[in-house]
Amino acid sequence: MSEFRVKAISKLHAEFSVPGDKSMSHRAAILGGLSNGPCVISNFLPSEDCINTLNAMKALGARHEVLEELKDYGPTKLRLHGQSMKLSPPAEPIDCGNSGTGMRLLAGLLAGQSFTSELFGDASLSSRPMGRITIPLGQMGANLETLGKNPGCAPLRIHGATLKPITYDMPVASAQVKSAVLLAGLFTEGKTTVIQPAETRDHTERMLASFQVSTRTEGNVISVHGGQIPESCDFEVPGDISSAAFWLVAAAALPGSRLLIKNVGLNPTRTAILKVLSRMGAHMIDIVHNNHGEPIGNIEIHGAELTGTTILPEEVPNLIDEIPVIAVAAALAKGRTVIRNARELRVKETDRITTVVDNLRAMGADITEFDDGMEIQGGLPLHGADLDSYGDHRIAMAFAIAGLFAAGETIIRNTACVNTSYPGFSHHLSAIRHERSDPADFILPTLSKE
Repeated sequence: MSEFRVKAISKLHAEFSVPGDKSMSHRAAILGGLSNGPCVISNFLPSEDCINTLNAMKALGARHEVLEELKDYGPTKLRLHGQSMKLSPPAEPIDCGNSGTGMRLLAGLLAGQSFTSELFGDASLSSRPMGRITIPLGQMGANLETLGKNPGCAPLRIHGATLKPITYDMPVASAQVKSAVLLAGLFTEGKTTVIQPAETRDHTERMLASFQVSTRTEGNVISVHGGQIPESCDFEVPGDISSAAFWLVAAAALPGSRLLIKNVGLNPTRTAILKVLSRMGAHMIDIVHNNHGEPIGNIEIHGAELTGTTILPEEVPNLIDEIPVIAVAAALAKGRTVIRNARELRVKETDRITTVVDNLRAMGADITEFDDGMEIQGGLPLHGADLDSYGDHRIAMAFAIAGLFAAGETIIRNTACVNTSYPGFSHHLSAIRHERSDPADFILPTLSKE
């Protein structure tokens, strides 16, 4: 079984880039495959999740060529051949692996096709509720069956159907649900509208614009007209700020540290982690150097003594992936941190509320669990522990960061799951653990196929 073994560090002085954004890599594979010609996608995330989505599009007729790849992981640059919205029936059920994003977006894509298809995933994905997408897609006329052992869960069987546009008032803020409905809306005759209860990630809207698909956004109301065919284009995926968040917390919590993360996505719907760390006392500068489509730039952070904070309800939807590592930062900070309104964490790859609480307690933290979050009284010294990630990539990485501040050795078991979002994390962790400062230590080699 794969594992991380981590001991405390005394300094962190480094600069490097993190792999491509996971959310955008999924969407680039889908929209590139729907476009009217070839698209070159650069800095694609070669994680298991994104490769599954790429292979799903291949199964639907959108083939690709690998131009560059990350050794032992997969493609980082590829040429996708778009099918002008005309997909082909897959020869067999489509494997989404561990990816809720991949399954939900593909369900929206497939709901308006003329053929039957089936989406399945691993045990973790098969336990996650799919009602949030089957309900609005059903309102559009989609014919979906949930075949899982638990009601409303995957596998999903999607029969051919003619969709109608709707206006959908989402009960829960979710970029995945919004995106599934908007993608389905492309296959209708008319205007499909999604009303969000709170702001969510807007990568789908921005990427549709990059592919010359017109959408309209007024506050939290987003609309798209069906019948548009995405125009092929080249797209560079920024570094993933959710992956950078682990190192940002490590640097923020270590006084005297300096970290520069280069070429990372600075989309305003994703930078709540920077606001939280700043409130906690971290010193940072973020500079956007490319604002075409998706903002890309550098983040420089200097460590300081952190203090606790309260996560605001409106921040939660755009912090949901970072909350496990924010909880680690809270345990290292002075004072109280409160995280509420985050019940969504209970239906991720694991129940992330209970898993974070149990693992932090095992390391000596003072933490109280709520139905919708947790309260952490920070400042107690952490000690090494033998922990399980339970197959959840963000839990594995968050507690690797906790181990960098704990007395003794921290062992995190079952860490192969990290490859679903951050191939090369163990390489970066090793360089940090050994307190290397040469940027060359952080370069992950690619292999050219051209």
